[in-house]
Amino acid sequence: MATFSAERPLSEGVLRHLAQAADHISGICFKTGPPRRIGVELEWTVHRSDAPAAYLEAVDLRTALGTYAPPALGNPHPGALLPGGGAVTVEPGGQLEISSAPAGSLTELYESLSADQAHLTALLARSGLVLGDTGLDPHRAPRRMLQTPRYAAMQRSFDARGRHGRTMMCSTAGLQICLDAGTEQQLPHRWGALHEVGPALLAAFATSGRHAGRDTGWASARMATWYGIDPRRTRPVGTPGDLATGWADYALAAPLLCVRRGEESWDVPARVTFADWIDGALPGPPRVDDLDYHLSTLFPPVRPRGYLEVRYLDTQPGTEWIAPAAVMAALLADDETTDAARAVAAATAGQWVTAARAGLADPDIRRTATDLLDLACRNLDSTGLPPALRDVVTDIVDRRLHRAGTRKDAHR
Repeated sequence: MATFSAERPLSEGVLRHLAQAADHISGICFKTGPPRRIGVELEWTVHRSDAPAAYLEAVDLRTALGTYAPPALGNPHPGALLPGGGAVTVEPGGQLEISSAPAGSLTELYESLSADQAHLTALLARSGLVLGDTGLDPHRAPRRMLQTPRYAAMQRSFDARGRHGRTMMCSTAGLQICLDAGTEQQLPHRWGALHEVGPALLAAFATSGRHAGRDTGWASARMATWYGIDPRRTRPVGTPGDLATGWADYALAAPLLCVRRGEESWDVPARVTFADWIDGALPGPPRVDDLDYHLSTLFPPVRPRGYLEVRYLDTQPGTEWIAPAAVMAALLADDETTDAARAVAAATAGQWVTAARAGLADPDIRRTATDLLDLACRNLDSTGLPPALRDVVTDIVDRRLHRAGTRKDAHR
């Protein structure tokens, strides 16, 4: 881990020099070691079972969740953990999310997270609520549920650039897969692989073709919303050299989305970056916790958080999240398979917009996706999943490839 130089002491967490901030980012972004753990974050829109286009209020979710409700919904106590150890959180538009505890195996993750998902589903059902099964609200236009200084500032900042930010905040639901970074030798290859396979896997598992009652024209309109937000916080992290340096450069050059000020407005002037703040663009220097907070407002397709957080997949129906999770685990199970995946993915690496718009209707994307999914399914035994669950994964993959051959079908 990098340390701060003697001539630039970090006094009481205050950041006065860019080198201090870069050192801090570099020291926390990648925790290297043999890859063992996997985690998943499941996110859903929430609807009334008898009126899916009706808007919900915070009290509806708080009542349904009871002791599991997070403080953002008005619970004066931290929300209780679900039976499998996952925590429930809520997004600005009322989307619910389960963040799993890190698991030592994919089988362990599936068992614990499936139990959590079933428990959450039952809680909501008692109040006549159901979880959505697509990556973008197919029924409602975006409307913010949570009234906090953070989300108010975010919405004003996003609204100044167009409609996409509000849609992202209030209507999207993603599947995030979290993987260990790997050893120092493995890290560049795992990092590269997760980016290179991204367009094909995004297309294969796209579920967000509809929004607010209309066909969007995209296979993954959820990802389209990210493309419409400031690219300085959503584009892939460019890493021509050292990965940690590349992430630090990205983070410091990204504009501030908000600055915490208690109950006062959290708004910041447009285009002020974190580097600008260190250089005196705002009153008072930032602190380390301000930098950590800033990192949480950056949304590249793969984000380093000590581990590698894959952010480009749509929410999947029911428990079908196990398929993309198993595919990722299989493709990164060993160095030989990871290298093979990168070779297959090279043909469509970087084609994010094509993949999100056309999905598997694009012949090149479809070819890459087919070959990658075939490689993953041939290596499912490396994930440790029992045979019956491997069959479930294979069936899901087959359905995606054979029924999602056009953009129109990609949201089904």
